[in-house]
Amino acid sequence: MFDSTRAFGSFAVPDTARAEEFYGNTLGLAVGPVEGMEEHGLLSIDLGEGRAVLVYPKPDHRPANFTVLNLPVDDVDATVDELVRRGVEMLRYEGFGQDERGIARGNPTVAWFADPFGNVCSVVQEA
Repeated sequence: MFDSTRAFGSFAVPDTARAEEFYGNTLGLAVGPVEGMEEHGLLSIDLGEGRAVLVYPKPDHRPANFTVLNLPVDDVDATVDELVRRGVEMLRYEGFGQDERGIARGNPTVAWFADPFGNVCSVVQEA
């Protein structure tokens, strides 16, 4: 019924130029305008292998109270260190037993952070 090879996720931000700066420069992801939709401010975060996440402007944006983007990594410790070096603050949640750096160790090992608009993202290392 669905063509899951072309499925994609999306989330909103109030300022796509600032989102492009954060996701592109701070996180180092491939981010750019959606071809043919530039006037609408739509962005695409390229996740590789034909996968992407759509980021769209929403002036009355309210951040999601759940994780909108999970980024798999090979070394969560090194990634958290680099994110903190780049000015990203790790989030802490009660009940997850996170260490002093905000890393919840287990399978998977996860650390959460927010984009400049309060949308929650994570880095995830599977055992």
